[in-house]
Amino acid sequence: MSAPKLPDRVRATGDPEWASRGACRDVDPETLFVVGAAQHKAKVICLRCPVRFDCLADALDSRTEFGVWGGMTERERRTLLRRRPDIASWRAFFAGSDQDESLASLPQPMRVVK
Repeated sequence: MSAPKLPDRVRATGDPEWASRGACRDVDPETLFVVGAAQHKAKVICLRCPVRFDCLADALDSRTEFGVWGGMTERERRTLLRRRPDIASWRAFFAGSDQDESLASLPQPMRVVK
């Protein structure tokens, strides 16, 4: 059984200039380096970001310890890294077309309910 292909919009682009297209490019960086419940607000910025998976791959591959990156907090990234030690390159994983069902287990940014 093959894994479903992901739409192009959720793949890593591989563009080294991805950060210049991020939804957070005009946001005060301090907004993304918060603790507690404020992290959920920071994750909302990532909801429709066109380079979310480039950002997340960069943070996972470089083992970035602090801040919200690609819609995930440091705790969520640590959990994912512990769950999937078999993935040597997250950039390659997100860029590939052969992701397995584990992609569905990635935490999604929380939606804000008003």
